[in-house]
Amino acid sequence: MAASIRLIHVACRDLGIDQDTRRALQERLTGKASLRDMSQPELELVLGALKDQGFRPKGGRRPAAPRADLRLIHVLWAELGKAGELDKPGRDGLNAFIRRRFGQSWSFVPADVDMLRDWERIDDVIQALKAWADRAGIILDGEGKG
Repeated sequence: MAASIRLIHVACRDLGIDQDTRRALQERLTGKASLRDMSQPELELVLGALKDQGFRPKGGRRPAAPRADLRLIHVLWAELGKAGELDKPGRDGLNAFIRRRFGQSWSFVPADVDMLRDWERIDDVIQALKAWADRAGIILDGEGKG
């Protein structure tokens, strides 16, 4: 239900609907002004009405990586992509990089970066990406300041 509530808030922001207008819509549709008081079918009813008004969820986004160190890998990869250093800037490119770079030295390379659990291997990827950024002259936040 929390995901539906967040999506309704995103829809209202995208459509330029303020809080008072949103609450009026919710009350008209479900008899409830508060999203937290609604059942999942009621939330879907509100979301359907917002879609009828033109909201289109941006699909294909995955949730954030489960660990901060894995999120750092994604951030570093994105920075390399912004700098034009990558042929394949998405998740598939990152996974291909990990397979290419570490496939011979690791006994097992996961299908997806977010499946990594060994902190030493995660650090190997982070250090490789930082070294690449350094070679490319990319200044990462928190570095080069002082």
